[in-house]
Amino acid sequence: MILCAGEALIDMIPEPTVSGGSGYVPYAGGAVFNTAIGLGRLGANVALFTGISTDGFGQLLEQALTDSRVSSDYLVHSDRLTTLAVVQLKNGHATYSFYDDNSAGQSLRSSDLPQLPDSVQALYFGGISLVNGPAADTYAEFATQEETRRLIMLDPNIRPGLAEDEAVYRSRLDRMLTVTDIVKLSDEDLDWLVPGPASHAEKIQAMIAKGPMLALLTKGAEGAEAFHRNGSTASVASEKVEVVDTVGAGDTFNAGALAKMQSLGILSRDALNDATEDQLSDVLAHAAKVAAVTVSRAGANPPWSDELN
Repeated sequence: MILCAGEALIDMIPEPTVSGGSGYVPYAGGAVFNTAIGLGRLGANVALFTGISTDGFGQLLEQALTDSRVSSDYLVHSDRLTTLAVVQLKNGHATYSFYDDNSAGQSLRSSDLPQLPDSVQALYFGGISLVNGPAADTYAEFATQEETRRLIMLDPNIRPGLAEDEAVYRSRLDRMLTVTDIVKLSDEDLDWLVPGPASHAEKIQAMIAKGPMLALLTKGAEGAEAFHRNGSTASVASEKVEVVDTVGAGDTFNAGALAKMQSLGILSRDALNDATEDQLSDVLAHAAKVAAVTVSRAGANPPWSDELN
C-alpha cells in the first residue's frame, strides 16, 4: 500500500451561472488528496492519512475517496470545519486563497499518528499541509518516525504566501528532505528552495545533497526531468493537449509516477537505488500522460486507468 499523508480540502472553482455571472462550485481537492485519488483510479492500493471534518464538505471528501477506491482506514475525524481553497483562474492557470485556521486538517497532533503495518511500502507527503502550525509539524514527525521503515516521497508544492514564518517553513522542509527518498519539484519550487543564479541542474544536485536519492523536476509545457544520485537521468516532453486548467496537474503527475514505480518494482529504497535510465524514462512518460488528461478537463479530475489506453 501507498499511504498519502496531507491535506483534504474543498476547491471552490468559478463557473458560469445561468444568470450569466460567475459562481463558485465546490470540488473535492487538496494536493495530497488529489494524489491519493489519482493512485486509486490508476489501480494502486492506496490510503489517505489526514484530519477530516464531519461537516457536509467532509462527507463529500470521504465519499470521493470511496468512489475512487482510496481506503479511509487512516482518516482522523473532527467536528472542526473543512479547509476551503478559493480558486482564481487566469488563462487556465490557477491561483488559490486558503481558509484553513482551526480546520479539521489543522487539528492533527502526534497522538493521531498511526502505527503502520508492513504492507505500507511507501509514504507520500506534500502540499499546504506542510506550511504552518501543529499539523505541519505532525506530518514532519511522521516522516521522521518512518524514515527507516519505508520509502518516502515529498512534493513540497511551495506556497510561500501562506507561510506564517518563512524561516520555520524552510527549516521544516529541510528536515523532511533529510529523510526523503524521492523529491518532486516544479521549476518554481526549485528556485524558491535554492535561490540564486545557479542553473537548475546545479540546484537539483544541491537538493539531492540534502538527502533524496531521486529528484523529479516538472517544467510545465517544457516537460519533465529525472535526476538520480547514481548519475542516471531521463527527460520527457509534455503531452500535447488543449489545456482547460492546471488544477491538480502536479498532484496527478505524482500519482502517475508512484503508480509506475510500483508496477516496475522500484518503489522501495533498495530497488530505487539501482533504478536505470530506462525505468526513469518510463516513470516520467507515464506521469506526463496521466497529468495531460487532468489538464485537459476542468478541476482536479485524474484519469482512470482505462482512460489511458
